[in-house]
Amino acid sequence: MKKKTVYPFMAIEGQEEMKLALILNIINPSLSGVLIRGEKGTAKSTAVRALARILPEIEKVKDCPFQHDPKGKHEVCTECVRTECRNRVLGIDDNQGPEIVMEGIRVIELPVGATEDRVVGTMDMEQALKKGEKQVEPGILASAHRGILYVDEVNLLDDHVVDVLLDSAAMGVNTIEREGISFSHPARFTLVGTMNPEEGELRPQLLDRFGLCVNVLGISDPHARVAIMERRTHFDEDPEGFASLWEEESRQLVEQIKQAKKLYPKVTCQKNRLYEIASYCLDVGVDGHRGDIIILKTAKTLAAYEGRTEVESKDIEKAATLALPHRVRRQPLQDIVTDVSMMRNQNKAAS
Repeated sequence: MKKKTVYPFMAIEGQEEMKLALILNIINPSLSGVLIRGEKGTAKSTAVRALARILPEIEKVKDCPFQHDPKGKHEVCTECVRTECRNRVLGIDDNQGPEIVMEGIRVIELPVGATEDRVVGTMDMEQALKKGEKQVEPGILASAHRGILYVDEVNLLDDHVVDVLLDSAAMGVNTIEREGISFSHPARFTLVGTMNPEEGELRPQLLDRFGLCVNVLGISDPHARVAIMERRTHFDEDPEGFASLWEEESRQLVEQIKQAKKLYPKVTCQKNRLYEIASYCLDVGVDGHRGDIIILKTAKTLAAYEGRTEVESKDIEKAATLALPHRVRRQPLQDIVTDVSMMRNQNKAAS
């Protein structure tokens, strides 16, 4: 079956902050994902689905339902029906290791109406009780391991599914429990959510789990709006031809992302810059310390993306605009802050 052509990431007009937040999460998955808030028709879903074309490749065990890294040893492999995986973990030398393949990082979409069993996975209780064997059917969280879990209209998810996502995002592990029998597997993923605020806000517990948050609006420049119409029409008429026009720019971005991933461990942040981050969070009124940590990680990732090995003030300023809007202390029913820099200046002037 021929793979469907998706709208190229580089062809998206405007929305630079949204695109930057997604790219930063590709470079550094420890940023804990991004929440994209905006009105209808602002390319939120298009941008996330287009990520598949610019994601780097990683090593995987071929056909592994849990997306395991072949260099690691995993407890879950002892339950695997594939002899080569089980023997490797148990230390049995069969002179045959699992087949290794290079595949692109996956974007797994979680449907709004997904049930808990579909998300977590299921267990065959009859097999477990009669034969003492764990027969597991992996869920969406298994497929999303080492990848990106995309939730469209994340604010409309059922509460029990939200709780499952919260637990897995926090612990990096998904556990299936049925009738006193449990099975766990790694579930470390980058959570990307899109939502329209007009349809309701997120629970605070889930909101804080997103490392970055961007607000997108419709573009008001007539020339840009015409460009959007022309590009979309071209894509609808000839998807493959249109995508080929952006191949070189896409290739350059992939290369820049690869270089940034290599450079990130070498990026340093001087002590005075750490005080800048702490002061910024205090000035705008941020509870807890997660905001400080995410700003630091984001600033270092920005530096790596631009090919630098030291964090500068401009990195901190930009990082704060991405990491703090959803963390600023608010009154009940007050909307999320869209300009933390302006808020900081107002607070400093008032004091």
